[in-house]
Amino acid sequence: MEETQQVPKMMQWIDIAGRRKALITTFILAALTIGLGVYLSQPKVFQSDSLLSYQQQMVNTGRMLPDDNSQLKDIVSTLTQIVTSRTSLERIIANEKLFEKERKELPLEDVVEGMRSNIEIITSKNGDTFRIVYMGNDPVKVVRVANALAARFIEENMKYRELRASETSAYTEEELEMAKKMLDGKEVVMRDYKLQFYNEMPDQREVNMSRLISLQNHDQSRQESIQNLERTRALLRDQIATRKELMQAKQESSSPSGDVASWGGSPQDKLERLRTELHALELKYKEHHPKIKSLRSKIAKLEQSVPAEPDGGSPAAQAGSGAKEQDDKTLVALELQVKDITFSIEKLTKEKQEIDGLTKQYDKWISAAPVREAEWSALTREYGELKRHYDFLVGQNLQAGSALNLERKQRGSQFKIEDSAQQPVKPVKPDFLKIMGIALLLGSGAGVAGALLFEKTNTTFRFPEQLEAAFPFEVLCTVPNLPLKAEIVRQRVMTTTVTVFFLTWASAIVAALGVLWTQGRIIV
Repeated sequence: MEETQQVPKMMQWIDIAGRRKALITTFILAALTIGLGVYLSQPKVFQSDSLLSYQQQMVNTGRMLPDDNSQLKDIVSTLTQIVTSRTSLERIIANEKLFEKERKELPLEDVVEGMRSNIEIITSKNGDTFRIVYMGNDPVKVVRVANALAARFIEENMKYRELRASETSAYTEEELEMAKKMLDGKEVVMRDYKLQFYNEMPDQREVNMSRLISLQNHDQSRQESIQNLERTRALLRDQIATRKELMQAKQESSSPSGDVASWGGSPQDKLERLRTELHALELKYKEHHPKIKSLRSKIAKLEQSVPAEPDGGSPAAQAGSGAKEQDDKTLVALELQVKDITFSIEKLTKEKQEIDGLTKQYDKWISAAPVREAEWSALTREYGELKRHYDFLVGQNLQAGSALNLERKQRGSQFKIEDSAQQPVKPVKPDFLKIMGIALLLGSGAGVAGALLFEKTNTTFRFPEQLEAAFPFEVLCTVPNLPLKAEIVRQRVMTTTVTVFFLTWASAIVAALGVLWTQGRIIV
C-alpha cells in the first residue's frame, strides 16, 4: 500500500517540475544575474599580513619570570590595545595618507573605528608567533600599513617591558598583603564557626545518628514498659473494681434502698471506686461510650453530695468501712500494687521525657547537618580559593622581584619580524564562488517555492488518485488529452521561443563571465 502511494507522489513532483520548468529556470537565471551584479558592485578588499615572533630572554627563564603562552597572549592583547588606539592609528593615517575621501566627509573618530575594524591580530596555537593582518582597497597601502603596524608592535613592546617589571612587583606586594589579611580573617571565622556548631558539623553526623538510634531504642523500651505497666494496672483496677462491686452488691442486697447512701462505706470511698471504674473503662472504650457517660454523671452527682456531708461520715459507717477494708487483705494488696505500678509508670515517664528531650536535641543536630555542611562547604571553598590565591601571589612576588632585577640590568624579551608584509595580488573579498553559489541556491529555492505556490492555487485534477480522494466514487477510466494540429504548432512555437530566450539569457551570462574574467574584474 505504501509503494502505491509513493509512485503517484513521485509522478506528481515530476509533472510539476515539467510544467513549471520555465518558472524555475527564470528564477535561477535571475538569481545568477543578480549575484553577478552584487559581486561587481562590491569593492575589492586586499589583505596583507606580517609574521612576528616573540624571542625569550637569554637568561634561564625557568628560574626567573617565565614568559609562558598565557603571558604572551596577555602581552599581545595589551600591545594590541596600544597599537590600535586612536592616537596610534591617527598617526598611521596621517603618515600613509589613508582614507582621504572619508576624512573629508566623516568625523575622524568614525574613520579611526573603520580602520580598526580592518585590523586583525591572529596568535598561533603554540603562542610564540602571531600575525598582524590588515585589509584595504589599495594593495600598495595595505602593505605599508601592515609593516607600520608591525613596527609599532616592536616599539611599544620595548616601552611596555620597561614599566611592567616595576609595576608588577609593586602590585604583587600589595595584593600579597591584602590576601594575607583576608586569609587570616577567614581562618578566624572558620575556627569560631566550628566551635559554635561543633555538634551540628557533618563529621559528627554518624556519631549523632548512632546516639539517636540508641536513644530511640531506649525510648521504645521505656514506651513498651509503660504500656505493659498500664495494662497491668488496668487489670488490677478491674480486679479492684470487681471486688468492690461484689462488696457493694452484698451491701445492696442487705439494704432496701438503691441510692448512694445505701452502697456501704463512706461517700469518699464510693467516689474513689467510681473513679477507678471510670479509669478502667476509659482504657477499653472511647470517650463518648454510654457506660462512660453514665459513670461520669454518677461521679458528678456524688461529687456534689460529698461536700454537704460531714467530714469523714458517721462514726459507725467509718468503723464498718475500716473493718471491711482490713478484712479484705487482698483488696489492700491489689491497691498497693496499683500504687507501685503508678510510681513505676511515673518514673519511666520521666525517663522517657528526658530521652525525648535528648532525642529532639540530636534530631535537631542531625537535621541541621545539611545546612551546616552547605555553610561549611562555602567557607572551605572560599578558604581554598584564598589559600590558592595567596600561594600564587607568593610565587608571583618572588618572580616579580627577580624579573625587576633582570630588567634593570639588561633588555628582556622582544618581538622580531619573521616575514614582512608583501603586496597582495588576489583580493579576499568579495568571494565570487560563494556569492554565485548562494545566488544559485536562492534562485532554485525561489523557483521551487513559486512552482508549489502556483500548484496550490490550481484546482485542476491531473491524476485519478486525486479525483478518487476528492469524490466518493471510483474512477473507471481516463481519457488522454488529444490536442489539435493547430494547438500542437502553437505549443511548439511557444516552447521554441521560451527555449531561445533562456538560452540567450544563459549565453549572455556566460559571455559576461568570460569578458569580466579576461578583464580581471572576476577573481576566483
